[in-house]
Amino acid sequence: MPGRILVTGATGTVGRQVTELLLEAGAEVRAFTRGQADLPPAVECARGDLSAPGSLDAAVEGVEAVFLVWPFATVEGLGAVLATAAEHARRVVYLSSAAVREHERQAERLIERSGLEWTVLRPHAFAANALRWAGPIRAEGAVREPYGQAAMSPVHERDIAAVAVRALTEAGHAGAVYELTGPQSLTQAEQVGVIGEVIGRPVRWEETSPQDARRRMLARGWPAQAVDGILRAQAGMTIGPAPVTAAVEEVTGDAARTFRSWVAENAHAFRAVARVPS
Repeated sequence: MPGRILVTGATGTVGRQVTELLLEAGAEVRAFTRGQADLPPAVECARGDLSAPGSLDAAVEGVEAVFLVWPFATVEGLGAVLATAAEHARRVVYLSSAAVREHERQAERLIERSGLEWTVLRPHAFAANALRWAGPIRAEGAVREPYGQAAMSPVHERDIAAVAVRALTEAGHAGAVYELTGPQSLTQAEQVGVIGEVIGRPVRWEETSPQDARRRMLARGWPAQAVDGILRAQAGMTIGPAPVTAAVEEVTGDAARTFRSWVAENAHAFRAVARVPS
């Protein structure tokens, strides 16, 4: 039976799924959270903050593995966190990204040198990123953004979590770097089309200029560096189909879930709420 496993980012898109799947696998789960967390009763919660030195000390006692989400754009403090984890745990699974931004690359290097058995997950675009379109789709049945032909292979958060759980609870994954994708390359415009098909309502993609999109994102308070990075990445995705890997199936034995299946599970987010006559 799996032992006790510490999950950081346990209330996040992937961490919540990791927590649920670990419980299903019979593991004892300790969630590292900054405050009150809406998690299953079987989960033990440990309060703390990865940015606060020493707050991880008690949380890692008695754990054999750590699911690590590092939510910062710098690796400052990560070395100390890994040193603390290595005093108790023997295994770490790190949620990186396929983009492997500079801070993620530095984090991977620190993890490789930590003395822990390590596994790195590099997921491509989360299928859940489509939730950013939910408001416009509910209100107008349209998404107005640039780069409709930007292609990606959206991966279901449950599949990312399933790979993480295998790496946390099984032997044979030490030193592995798993690039995780869904089973199909889809452009952004095609994803919007799939949403419309699933909810039974026409949803259209309306192409806008990158300059307009940049102004809107900045007006919402997004940092300029992040906005420019997103737009550059999307522009680079317009040159052809996105890569598709078999890593999810190779690790879990189950085929990766389709974007359409993710939309079906989350269709309520995109459907307009019917108004009751007054």
